Amino acid sequence: MALIALGVTGGIGAYKAIDVARGLQKRGHDVVAIMTRNARRFIGPVTFEAITKRRVVTTQWKAGANADIEHIALASSIDLLVVAPATANILGKFAAGIADDFLSTLYLATRAPVLVAPSMNTHMLEHPATAANLKVLAERGVHVLQPDSGYLACGWTGKGRLADPETIVEAAIRILEPRRTLDGRKVLVTAGPTFEDLDPIRFLGNRSSGKMGFAIAAEAVRRGADVTLVAGPTSVTPPEVSELVRVRSAEQMRDAVMERLAVADVVVMAAAVADYQPAHQEAHKIAKTAESLTVTLTRTPDILAEIGRWRKAHGGPRPVIVGFAAETQDTVARAKRKLAAKGADLIVANDVLQEGAGFESDTNIVTLIGPDSNEPLPIQSKVSIAGLILDRIEVRLGDPGVA
Repeated sequence: MALIALGVTGGIGAYKAIDVARGLQKRGHDVVAIMTRNARRFIGPVTFEAITKRRVVTTQWKAGANADIEHIALASSIDLLVVAPATANILGKFAAGIADDFLSTLYLATRAPVLVAPSMNTHMLEHPATAANLKVLAERGVHVLQPDSGYLACGWTGKGRLADPETIVEAAIRILEPRRTLDGRKVLVTAGPTFEDLDPIRFLGNRSSGKMGFAIAAEAVRRGADVTLVAGPTSVTPPEVSELVRVRSAEQMRDAVMERLAVADVVVMAAAVADYQPAHQEAHKIAKTAESLTVTLTRTPDILAEIGRWRKAHGGPRPVIVGFAAETQDTVARAKRKLAAKGADLIVANDVLQEGAGFESDTNIVTLIGPDSNEPLPIQSKVSIAGLILDRIEVRLGDPGVA
């Protein structure tokens, strides 16, 4: 059982920290809450005391001439510091090394890992100062959990909402309880979209953010794998992996994958690869002259099918092959046909029209399709789904015929 310090700062998401505390306790860990002065404007300390069965820390000044220096005592005893919500103010303090309250002082004093879950107005999150502070913290090894998008308390809609408590708990558990079940394995993951250029200005693409593939790559790294990540154009920062290969087109992604296929134990094709590309790319921008424009498209390489053919030609069970099927109708039926046609071991299928699923979302709703299985998963974070996918991959790797 670990002792986790839960820092709660002054944002509307402070009430969600109650569920974070409960979730950590359900996973067998002890929690001590630290509340800033502004956090107490949103929720009272007695709530956390009732849940954690511990005194809530609200000040760095403890009565009595011989009182312990509590932030030092706690700093040396905690196994993890989680800050949820983490406001722009506390992130700025952490990045600048300002220690003017208990929480900011604890951050500087502890050598335990730190997880922050930012929550704020969209423009505050996107401000260069906040971006710079998050970059500094990430470079120092602080784990940053990206906020969700949606309706915010300020009345705006956008990114900045505190991540779901379950997502925060899962992120904390991954830090505390690393599993090295993929030590020695080489995992190849593709992520994001591909862009097929029409002219120097325009391209055909899709809305894939790369979040699902990045979550799988990060989870594989956490489990000890040697991970190569082949990523299309994304605005989301990729995780740290052994090798990051940036590509733009389907053909470039195909070449990057096939060059590395022979040494891979697992290939996860999470990228949303374009099915078609312009037959001809114009050397200059196409002028807006005619009322209509006809563009001839040709098929792009079918990377997943080529991987399946490669494995069959080499007569071996490796690599384990996982494909994705983003559909808008007949999801399961289409995924089953794709599984058979591509020679894959598992297809992760989802209906991108469902709320909370698909492109750009931090959550997903998927069905895991195997040769003899059909496993629907309820809506949950892509981080959680990544873990479940790798659990299934590990079962496959444990098969004597594969290992």
